[in-house]
Amino acid sequence: MNDFVWEERVHIYDTDAQGVVHYAGYYRFFTDAFEQFSRSRLDSEFPILNEKVWFVVVESKATYHKPARLGERLRTHVGVELSGKRALRFKFNIYHDGELVCEGSIVQVAIDSKRWKSINLPRSLVAKVKMLSEK
Repeated sequence: MNDFVWEERVHIYDTDAQGVVHYAGYYRFFTDAFEQFSRSRLDSEFPILNEKVWFVVVESKATYHKPARLGERLRTHVGVELSGKRALRFKFNIYHDGELVCEGSIVQVAIDSKRWKSINLPRSLVAKVKMLSEK
């Protein structure tokens, strides 16, 4: 996994009535870490790369290992890899006090914003992802 880590606290809106992170709440942590990773490592704002190339989520997955609770600080490790010529797979591992809480992934496909058809990833983005993979 790439070396990017995003840390944030569990808020009340992430949890159920018992103060445990709701299963869907982990996707907020994925999304926040993804946004920071994109800015920091890919120099880009997703899901729109520019006015012609957009990205859409075609797959998401989460596996829950241990509950996280209100107020805890979670560390989300983010990685990215090419998934064919048209998609990127972002991987997430969320930890609390060094223990794996949740792991997941999101696959995003590049599309032509006018036609809403998949297209090859821009070469500049492919180069950045390959460079990150070599680290």
